[in-house]
Amino acid sequence: MAQIMTIERHILEQQKQFPNATGSFTRLLYDIALSAKIIARETTRAGLVGILGASDDHNVYGEQQQKLDIFADQTIFKMNDHSGQLCAMASEEHEDIMHIPPYYDNGKYVLLYDPLDGSSNIDVNVSVGTIFAVHRKISRGQQGTLEDLLQPGRRLAASGYVTYGSSTMMVYSTGQGVHGFTLDPSVGEFLLSHENIRVPDKTTYYSANQGNEKYWTPGMRRFTKWLQGIEGEGRKPLGHRYIGSLVADFHRNMLRGGIFFYPGDLQEPEKPFGKMRLMFEAQAIAFLAEQAGGYGSDGLGNLLDIQPHSLHQRVPLIVGNRDLVEKAEQYIRDYDQEWVAAYRPFRDKTLTTP
Repeated sequence: MAQIMTIERHILEQQKQFPNATGSFTRLLYDIALSAKIIARETTRAGLVGILGASDDHNVYGEQQQKLDIFADQTIFKMNDHSGQLCAMASEEHEDIMHIPPYYDNGKYVLLYDPLDGSSNIDVNVSVGTIFAVHRKISRGQQGTLEDLLQPGRRLAASGYVTYGSSTMMVYSTGQGVHGFTLDPSVGEFLLSHENIRVPDKTTYYSANQGNEKYWTPGMRRFTKWLQGIEGEGRKPLGHRYIGSLVADFHRNMLRGGIFFYPGDLQEPEKPFGKMRLMFEAQAIAFLAEQAGGYGSDGLGNLLDIQPHSLHQRVPLIVGNRDLVEKAEQYIRDYDQEWVAAYRPFRDKTLTTP
């Protein structure tokens, strides 16, 4: 009989590589996995319990929240506010830092999360996901601060995502490779199914919302033609696959090889930074990509080297096989000087915290 490795056991085995580890980090990751199980339970029976559809509320971006968005957000917070592992949290659904209630202990980590990525797909039974990132506390004092949350991705202690689809899968990295676990509903455990994931050398797909192509910069439009084999040295075209859930698109490309991009544009010249949230989406995904042998960029350089300046900072996202991402950067350097000049001030904006 093949050896069965649960996510809890795998986390504990990885902890042994760090003699000074106290176990609090291990408990934090397992609490995130438990949150994912609860969310998965609701996503699989959402239509039966009246949880599908939009609510009457809107998030910080003005987007109408789905009922399952709110459930996932509350679940992750409530599973982690009393554990003693965290000193603060931040969610895509909340404008400000979320402090640990005063009657609970504070820990030495902070958690950032997108509770339900791709939630517009909920009502049509398309894969959605949860994205999370963990930083170590660096500020003084007991409570966490914005300084703890707004750290470059290079300092991440861990990041990961959960995809809820034909099966529920949790993928995470603590800087020791990328590992995937599939939820076995019969035993209620995440079991190791994809050990040490590496982006394949062979590229298969590109993922982008080409409905917005007319707004893209000249460099990104030419890059897309290159991916299609129309421009350049007559390369074999990649297949186009786009789900509209970042987690699902990235997960497929990480396993099959390829590139996802949601570029910046000049449709609104005062907003050249694109759509993706640095702290709740791009940073975590770029960390996973690098750990799997890939690369995540905003078009100018490595996303993990960006110093964040606000919780809800937006950035372009180009992520996948390194050679493809670097080719996109080359096209941007060659053809998109106007966009680079508009975007760079936002990228390099100084961090200011209270």
